[in-house]
Amino acid sequence: MADDAPPINLTNHFLIAMPGMEDGTFSRSVVYVCDHSERGALGLIINKPGDINLADLFDKVDLPLQRADLGVLPVFHGGPLQMERGFVLHDPIVVEGLQPDESVYASTLSVPGGLEMTTSKDVLEAMSSGAGPRRVLVTLGYSSWAEGQLESEIARNSWLTVDADINLIFEAPIDQRYDLALSLLGLQTWMLSPEAGHA
Repeated sequence: MADDAPPINLTNHFLIAMPGMEDGTFSRSVVYVCDHSERGALGLIINKPGDINLADLFDKVDLPLQRADLGVLPVFHGGPLQMERGFVLHDPIVVEGLQPDESVYASTLSVPGGLEMTTSKDVLEAMSSGAGPRRVLVTLGYSSWAEGQLESEIARNSWLTVDADINLIFEAPIDQRYDLALSLLGLQTWMLSPEAGHA
């Protein structure tokens, strides 16, 4: 029986929107899943830049930005929820004396096998002073699915899933991230039908 199947855990995976996904937020999106459990899932879209960059964001929160490498980075549209709130996806910060699940920041979710997602302002303050994580992706808003919702969308062929490639998040050209995420599965866009294929 299907009910006996072990629950899937897509933490530290990419969700890749299928061509039939017409929702404006999620069309051609790649979502990094930060947390997935029986209670639901939470993730950030990594390939939809907004209309401001980090220099603009730091101006809005009255912080100087001492790191020129970050100022030109776009602030991404992370999803349709809490779009006024910032989320910082970053490399794990390793500090001697801290346990693996502890963070130097006040509010950080450590993604097993992957990155950290911080929502507290102290990460911005660290970046402002020239410190902070080496690589960051900042979003306004996030994406969330209720219990069983993501599993049901996957069953309806709304999403493809693949283990996340962290370098794709930080290094790949933004306009190529969708195609590069598909290539992790050995696929190209032309191979996918916009129709959900049920035999």
